Amino acid sequence: MIVEATGAQRRRAGEAWRLGVCQGDRRKTWSATQVGGGDGGDGPFVAEETLKSETATDADAKPSITTAERHLSIQTKLEGLEMLVDLSGAGRKSCPLCPEEKFKACYSHKLRRHLQNLHWKVYAEFEGYRMCICHLPCRNVKPSLSGDHASGRHVAHYHCVVCSVTIARKTDMISHLKRHVNKGETEASYSGTSDVLFEEPSPSGQAYEIMKELGTNVQLLPNHTTPQKSDTYFNRKMKTNRQLVFCSLAVLAEERNPVECLDAFGATGIMGLQWAKHLLNAVRVTITDISETCVKMIKENCKLNNIRVDGGMRVPRGSDGASGEVEGVPIATAEVAKMDANVIMHLRPFDYIHLDPFGTAVNYLDAAFRNVRNLGIISVTSTDTGSLYAKSPNVTLRHYGCHIVRTEYYRELAARMVVATVARAAARCNKGIEVLLAVALEHFVLVVVRVLRGPVQADESAKKLRKLMHCQWCEERVFLKLGNMVDDTLPCNCHGSLPGKTAVQLGPLWSGPLFNTGFLRRMLSAAVKHSMDDIQPLVKTLIYESECTTLKSLVHGPSALTNQVECGVVIKTLNTGEESGAADQSGKRKIADESGNFVKKLKSDAALDHPPFYYSIHRHSIRGMNMPKLNKFLQYLTEAGFRVSRTHFDPTGVRTDATLLQFKSVLTKYSVPTCTNASATQTSVSVEKTV
Repeated sequence: MIVEATGAQRRRAGEAWRLGVCQGDRRKTWSATQVGGGDGGDGPFVAEETLKSETATDADAKPSITTAERHLSIQTKLEGLEMLVDLSGAGRKSCPLCPEEKFKACYSHKLRRHLQNLHWKVYAEFEGYRMCICHLPCRNVKPSLSGDHASGRHVAHYHCVVCSVTIARKTDMISHLKRHVNKGETEASYSGTSDVLFEEPSPSGQAYEIMKELGTNVQLLPNHTTPQKSDTYFNRKMKTNRQLVFCSLAVLAEERNPVECLDAFGATGIMGLQWAKHLLNAVRVTITDISETCVKMIKENCKLNNIRVDGGMRVPRGSDGASGEVEGVPIATAEVAKMDANVIMHLRPFDYIHLDPFGTAVNYLDAAFRNVRNLGIISVTSTDTGSLYAKSPNVTLRHYGCHIVRTEYYRELAARMVVATVARAAARCNKGIEVLLAVALEHFVLVVVRVLRGPVQADESAKKLRKLMHCQWCEERVFLKLGNMVDDTLPCNCHGSLPGKTAVQLGPLWSGPLFNTGFLRRMLSAAVKHSMDDIQPLVKTLIYESECTTLKSLVHGPSALTNQVECGVVIKTLNTGEESGAADQSGKRKIADESGNFVKKLKSDAALDHPPFYYSIHRHSIRGMNMPKLNKFLQYLTEAGFRVSRTHFDPTGVRTDATLLQFKSVLTKYSVPTCTNASATQTSVSVEKTV
């Protein structure tokens, strides 16, 4: 019995055929008689049944773990494009990238020329992949002038190699790929470059990618750059942050051995794996995450880097395992646990804690200071730049308890605001802090502090939390002194010369120093030792900024690892003596006379502190004047008797102890009017005309 196919069945068969072509199905194109129904009108019905059977056969032939197939139009070689059609056979053949109504079936020699001259030459290239022009009905039909979709035409387009989106114009595709590069999404979403796969396939059915950073390999999901869609979020732009944290831990490992360190938000585990792989037995790494998917991936990454996963209890601090990398033997050990960050920081003490949640870290500061050891280090990374950089003042007030406005020094304002929040959390636990490092870049704010136990240290830190008076007209600023009432403390005269109130109170903010020269110098030595060339210029800039000098003499050899005064605390490193900083058999550090200087509290010298905040030379330039080059201007300020240096917060910023009025006077003195050249030219022209 022959069943006549209805119009709906014909439409469904046509849609199924188009779907199969767009997804990379290499089945032979149907002829016009099959689509039209042929004799008896049973063509579409038979074709639909054939399609179902072929799909079932293909599904049975596919393995359980597969990588996502790329579109037919994306190829690396011309041979791959020609292999889509059997050009060696006889008879007429259809183009795999053109519909039947655009390019009719022809013989092999003509089809080969068509593929070479049209599809292979009209393309957009990205990382060795050619996204050839595609004429298949992958996109919606473009309507005709009358608005009728039925009489419209299909638009030629390109398929993105990263996200598989279809774009019609080549220039738009290039711009689209540039946006992927800016976001760090430079890997093809279906590139099966991973040699080691999970035992369980990913939900998207795509293979994992392997990324290498600082000699450490990690597996990544294809959507690792989108935190809303992936548990194992990974950001390539945070490489600078990871290297700065690594160097700070390496400095602490020189003071005490071993160091109990915690990576509270593991994600892929890249940071903790770098600690374990490069610092070996000097550290005992604990990586935690609340997500079961992240914990599984961290354990797989440990196996990938030949690091043994330790899920049991820690051995006593005095015992030391064998070191050295032997084939088949793990080079290091890391503990991986599925646990909330607040819980593990309440349960166990650590020497080094790194907090890097997605957004603000204020919810984890109380737990971090609860159990951290004396003279330990806590590093906090905040990525909520919207609230830190005064784009959302209400969120800033809610999270950090500070009132801020947008200023020219907004990055340093954000760093001081984070330090103030950290200091308040430490004071609630009767602990004080000494800021070792504060960095604010485009994507994050990193603060590294040393913890000092005792209510006296907590009181000293609390005294450095002050309000800031800021002039909204000239952007002059000054910290209010303790016990001062609000008065005209700003050195500028904007309040008297302009109507209304021009000054606002910001804060409370951290008014102490943001850098420690001795700690930064040892960080530079660690960066040189571990071949971190990317952050060495940044660390050098931080050293100049901490000393407020433009001198270029830096020592990062063994001679630099001597006793360093860190904000009043003398730190003796392991290089000054083998006996200092060593652990005895009972697990307690030596606190004898020879190592008494290790925890000796001295009075901080205010003259050595760098001046707060900086001025932007472009913000305060004089209209109609050509200002001098920045390096020349720094020299002029030094000759005038001021301390001056560049700053990492702003490439055009100048950190100096001069007031804004003095800053502008030096800038005006050495600026040249822009009309000098123009007037000289006009004078010469007039003289020539007169002659």
